Amino acid sequence: MLRAPRPFALAPHLAPWPPPANLAIGTLKILGADNIAKTTRTIRDEPERALAILGITNNPDTHGT
Repeated sequence: MLRAPRPFALAPHLAPWPPPANLAIGTLKILGADNIAKTTRTIRDEPERALAILGITNNPDTHGT
C-alpha cells in the first residue's frame, strides 16, 4: 500500500518559517512591549485588548448611514 509522505517528516527544512509565534513576538516588540511574557498573558486574559493592537475597534462608523 502506498502512502503519501508526511509534509515535513522527510524535509524539515521546508517547514514554513518563521513560526507564527515568532511573528507575534516580533510585532509586540515593534509596538514597544518590554516584557513579552507579561504582555502575552495580558492578551490571553483580556483578548479584547489584542484587538486594539490589530487596529480593530468596537466603535462602528455611522457616517453615511
